[in-house]
Amino acid sequence: MTAYSAPGLLLPDDPESSFTRPAGYPVRIGAFAPSRRSPASEPDKGPRYRDPAMHAVIQRAHRIAISDASVLIRGESGTGKEVIARYIHRNSPRSSGPFVAVNCAAIPEQLLESELFGHERGAFSGAITQRIGKLEAAQNGTLLLDEISEMDRKLQAKLLRAIQEREVDRIGGRTAIQLNVRIIATTNRDIELEVKRQTFREDLYFRLNVVSVHIPPLRQRPADIPALAEYFIAKYRNEAGPGPRRLSQAALLALSAHDWPGNVRELENTIHRALVLTTDATIEPGALEVGPPSATDAPGLGEFVCRPLHLIERDAIIAALRRTGGNRTHTASMLGLSIRALRNKIGLYLSQGVDVPPSGGVPGAQ
Repeated sequence: MTAYSAPGLLLPDDPESSFTRPAGYPVRIGAFAPSRRSPASEPDKGPRYRDPAMHAVIQRAHRIAISDASVLIRGESGTGKEVIARYIHRNSPRSSGPFVAVNCAAIPEQLLESELFGHERGAFSGAITQRIGKLEAAQNGTLLLDEISEMDRKLQAKLLRAIQEREVDRIGGRTAIQLNVRIIATTNRDIELEVKRQTFREDLYFRLNVVSVHIPPLRQRPADIPALAEYFIAKYRNEAGPGPRRLSQAALLALSAHDWPGNVRELENTIHRALVLTTDATIEPGALEVGPPSATDAPGLGEFVCRPLHLIERDAIIAALRRTGGNRTHTASMLGLSIRALRNKIGLYLSQGVDVPPSGGVPGAQ
């Protein structure tokens, strides 16, 4: 066991003394050779950063990667929490095992239990085949629980038991399956406040928060903006047609002046859009479409006078969805709503025939 070992997440040193291992059962983590990679050994796969604030985050992530502790990654939507989670996995002794990600905010709560724990054939109506859950699929590897604070409290209790007992019960199953999984969770909310509000279980919070990593928003690490912009230009170069592309000095200044409420995800969308909209070798500020909104975009006082509150709320949600390109998670964060409440309101608007922007956004930068 390591100095950061999390109770319930490692098998005992002599697992055979605790349970009988069935034939073909995956080996325990102790059988894996420790990772000896340094933060700079995989430049093509690691996070892009130049700012000292992000350098400190990477160094902390690298230190905790060699342990088997559960990790809670905090940060605003779009800061790159999943990127850091994958970095921890790649630099851990579990790097040869699977990395399985589950977005707790994107899956309806009625389906999330089956997604995590799996089910047996005939366990419920529609269960025509056996399904392996994400916990089981992450055996000998890492499970990322993205936006864990959006998980229903009843399901939190079942997850807590699975982590504590190191075993999972499929829905409709009769035999518990032993687990050897490292847990990494992310949240864009004040999870301590959620604990006080009793929307998140305190015991699960302590189980997950063995080591915490906070990712600062992009506006607090301005030196990362040019590095990330260069990376995204290279990433989408094939979509932009032949010839090199670069940002002008004025465009770099415009990017640095923007406050980036959508963080890295918004920057990626901005660069992608600029490459699509211009064929010039040099990208100028006009192609970026960033900066303060024009006067015609800002709502006037007359729009809010003598109107029902629910219509004002609807228009604000639709406007936020358009600004984020339809990204539900980012929109919910901007408006201070839970993703579940936002989905309910969108469902209501769709039933009323309201034109709601389709779901969008760049996956992976959660």
